Amino acid sequence: MCGFCGFVGETKDREPVLKEMMNTIIHRGPDSDGQYIDDQAALGFRRLSIIDLAEGSQPLYNEEGTLVLVFNGEIYNYHSIRKILEEKGHIFKTHTDSEVLIHAYEEYQTDMLNHLRGMFAFVIWDNKNKVLFGARDFFGIKPFYYYNENGVFVFGSEIKSILKHDLVKKELNLNALETYLTFQYSAMEETFFKNIFRLPPAHFFIYKNGKMDIKRYWEPVFDAEDKSLEEYVEEIDQRMKESIKTHKISDVEVGSFLSSGVDSSYVAACFKGDKTFTVGFDYDQYNEIDYAKSLSEKVGIANYHKLITTKEYWEVLPKVQYYMDEPLADPSAVALYFVSQLASQHVKVVLSGEGADELFGGYNIYKEPLDLRVLTVLPKPVRKLLGKLASLLPFDIKGKNFFIRGSKSIEERFIGNAFMFTEKERKELLKHKTNAPSPFSLVKPYYDKVKLKDDVTKMQYVDIHMWLWGDILLKADKMSMAHSLELRVPFLDKEVFNLASRIPVKYRVNKHNTKYALRLAAKKNMPEDVANKKKLGFPVPIRIWLREEKYYNIVKEAFTSNAAQTYFNTDKLLTILDDHYKGVKDNSRKIWTIFMFLVWYKQYFEV
Repeated sequence: MCGFCGFVGETKDREPVLKEMMNTIIHRGPDSDGQYIDDQAALGFRRLSIIDLAEGSQPLYNEEGTLVLVFNGEIYNYHSIRKILEEKGHIFKTHTDSEVLIHAYEEYQTDMLNHLRGMFAFVIWDNKNKVLFGARDFFGIKPFYYYNENGVFVFGSEIKSILKHDLVKKELNLNALETYLTFQYSAMEETFFKNIFRLPPAHFFIYKNGKMDIKRYWEPVFDAEDKSLEEYVEEIDQRMKESIKTHKISDVEVGSFLSSGVDSSYVAACFKGDKTFTVGFDYDQYNEIDYAKSLSEKVGIANYHKLITTKEYWEVLPKVQYYMDEPLADPSAVALYFVSQLASQHVKVVLSGEGADELFGGYNIYKEPLDLRVLTVLPKPVRKLLGKLASLLPFDIKGKNFFIRGSKSIEERFIGNAFMFTEKERKELLKHKTNAPSPFSLVKPYYDKVKLKDDVTKMQYVDIHMWLWGDILLKADKMSMAHSLELRVPFLDKEVFNLASRIPVKYRVNKHNTKYALRLAAKKNMPEDVANKKKLGFPVPIRIWLREEKYYNIVKEAFTSNAAQTYFNTDKLLTILDDHYKGVKDNSRKIWTIFMFLVWYKQYFEV
């Protein structure tokens, strides 16, 4: 695991510029660094040593020195790929997984990506043909950002390194801000910084003669097979254990995150390691430490845990938003920051449970199509009428939202796990008009690809393409790498997806539970009460904090700051804040979305 950065094109003081870019991401790779510079390209690398500790430094080269690689991630099937390539005559200089990428590119060109199993973002510079080839893994586990303006192509694992290039102008993207207010994360390919983009998951690019060509190389396809529940449960257990074993490949010790949920518990119970890591908050209903300690004792693993105080949580917010690169309103990012900090004191690599919900149908919202079936079987005009009548009722009438949501199709009501502000609300909040796309126009291309599937599968498909890499994997990467910790996700394995995509919806979600087949598989390895535990995520008590005077005043100060007055109608911000403080409405997530933007903005535009 590491970080990389670089550029192709005219740049003054190439070496100092590259060095400053590299130093900005030293947290991603504190063990060593390396660089390559010629008359057109400059590639920089920061290393966190995991595999082939002695010889795995980058950049790496092919036999003739015509191809240069910088790479972030792990290739879990590199042994088998290497064997095939050696049989074809390729000569390896190291024992690292990184080197297989160079020789695989020589042998297969862009088709090399279909041979890989792992998490990755990388570039290969062909200094003979003056071509830059880059790619990002299947689900977007590892990040990749780029800038392509002013005759220069700048790239990196983090935006903050790109901003160090002299030709990159740091300018706020108001379209991203408006979109963020709905999604709680940066949901477009263009980031919060104008002209800086993210490469989507499962895509590669070719950059040549100043032009960039981006193509998709893999697509997740759900195609259910009619097998028995028992067969699927057994296959899940076998596939997950094999994936966990594969994800433990390392020359350093591997630990595991552990919450009270089934996902991390399943991984921790099967990973055959010595250390698990847990955090909780100083509120009983938000503390998962006792669950984690109990499970660790039952499976014979040491559990290291930390109780996060309210003071610690609030004090670290600026640092968290700095490491995130872009604002993220997911309160659990801070919990990930602290559990990563804890784990980094003991190990260099951890396993984690991200991806299980998207692949196996784990979010509670996935039960909604079943709950609404009593309405959705009615003719559409009848449903629309009921929804319209319900919308006229007072906001606190029980059942109102049930009729409103039941009047809409899945495409009209679901954009992912977070829906903070409607288009109307966000336009009322913002002082400036933007050209931001509607939230439903952003998810429509994904709905179009699965229009013949059931509603649960549609929701999973949207989340895999939006929420998973926009929120879940973003915070997992940035919060772990802030502490020079490699985080691996055994659920987000190509082979695991190939199985999950075949499981019928009735074995994924039913009226009683989510991730139904996965929970049955997990029960083979852990206590039944843990396997059946309701999805919580990282519960964070922001609703309570924002009704305490101290934290109300902290947010109020931010909501009346110069930045707030520049971009928002502050009277509306204060109304949202006061309504929550007085107990009129639970506006905690909306408040947090705006507050996190302002905390982030201060780090990047005011400090």
